[in-house]
Amino acid sequence: MELFTAVDYPDVAPRAAATVMVLRPSPDGPEVLMLKRHSQSGVLGGAYVFPGGKVDADDAAADAELLGRPYEEMAAALNEGPATEDTAESLFCAALRETFEECGLLFALEQGGNQAGALRDALAKGQSWTQALRALNIRLDAGAVVPWSRWITPKASLMMNKRFDTRFFVAVVPEGQTALHDGHEATESVWVTPEDGLRRYEAGEIDLAPPQIMSLVHLGMFTSLDALMAFARSRRVGVIMPHHFKEDDVRVLCYPGDPAHPESNQLWPGETRIYHRNARFEAREGGVMSLLARARADAPSQI
Repeated sequence: MELFTAVDYPDVAPRAAATVMVLRPSPDGPEVLMLKRHSQSGVLGGAYVFPGGKVDADDAAADAELLGRPYEEMAAALNEGPATEDTAESLFCAALRETFEECGLLFALEQGGNQAGALRDALAKGQSWTQALRALNIRLDAGAVVPWSRWITPKASLMMNKRFDTRFFVAVVPEGQTALHDGHEATESVWVTPEDGLRRYEAGEIDLAPPQIMSLVHLGMFTSLDALMAFARSRRVGVIMPHHFKEDDVRVLCYPGDPAHPESNQLWPGETRIYHRNARFEAREGGVMSLLARARADAPSQI
């Protein structure tokens, strides 16, 4: 079955969302946590994704005190110009909430006791996320999640049947915590190096959407977790709105910096387009592993 088909949308605003690429060190370099979406999910059912989801109304109730970080720092990290206070705080809150809900990882300033268990119990009893945090005196650690990229679903897309404006973050797994998928929205979880994730996709073992493919390509440029996080904290986040068209009856997705894209500033090293052939995404020549090889070859020396 073809997971991705071309979809045209009305002129509607995309929904704000947040996703977190949770990382840990390994002898082979950084590993990232990926979850398999439930096959019946309305968004990327059956595909492997990073923990994340839509910003909800309660996320806007979070403030700098609850998030453990000044608003000005969060707004500056997002690099979105005159973002409102609610925008910055709700995005960071959503990133932390979704990570807890989907894989049980709690990024909190004061770790200890059974905070995660108490928080799960409070949520199960009907308290909202922010209500439960305040009742349990849990302050989140918004400084642990670092903006990495921003993906906006175009009005014409190959990816899904809804539009999202998703901020991607990176974070190191909290010490002493174990990720476990929720069994509802996500049915499997796995730690992979970016290279292994791409190799498994190329072999047809897993399904990935283009933002996940390209994010793995960019994460795969780093051999050190410390270098990856330092780079994330030092760079300015740009907006990626894919542009797609047909070339010789093949669907092409291109990104900023590509000659066919309206944005001329290239945001990442490597290829600026991928091709949709035989229900799979590939490079111009060869599979997705060649995307990683090109990104590594073009990566600046500080990476």
